[in-house]
Amino acid sequence: MFSYTYRHRVRYRECDPMGVVYHGHYLDYLEYARTEALRNAGLPYRQLEESGIIMPVVDISIRYLSPAHYDDLLEVTTRVEKMPSVKIAFDCEVSVVEDARKTEPVAPRLSARADVTLCFVDAKSGRPRRAPESVTRVLADAFARIP
Repeated sequence: MFSYTYRHRVRYRECDPMGVVYHGHYLDYLEYARTEALRNAGLPYRQLEESGIIMPVVDISIRYLSPAHYDDLLEVTTRVEKMPSVKIAFDCEVSVVEDARKTEPVAPRLSARADVTLCFVDAKSGRPRRAPESVTRVLADAFARIP
């Protein structure tokens, strides 16, 4: 398994008139976490694009569990639990780890869960292809580090 946690402070513009993070911004949070996870593993997304690989999202499912608000601190954890083939699946959790409306520390609260699937695509042909060796090598190394 490969896991990475991205931290994000909710900005005012991300909230709706009810003071709650607008649901569409969770897609951004998930993307930030995925791209930073790959970067942290040693494989910046730009490097994949420069090698002729693009990775469109082909499936996404989000379950909203509790609201996040302006100035809350979020942790977005993204995991890859199996080696990719033509597709790569990310399991994600968004948690509120600092509730800006509380003056005392609070236990982390799960805000959303998501499953995101991307496909490896050859940028020139537009055709799906197997995961490049650079991706499988990075993930194999990450999987080997987990006991």
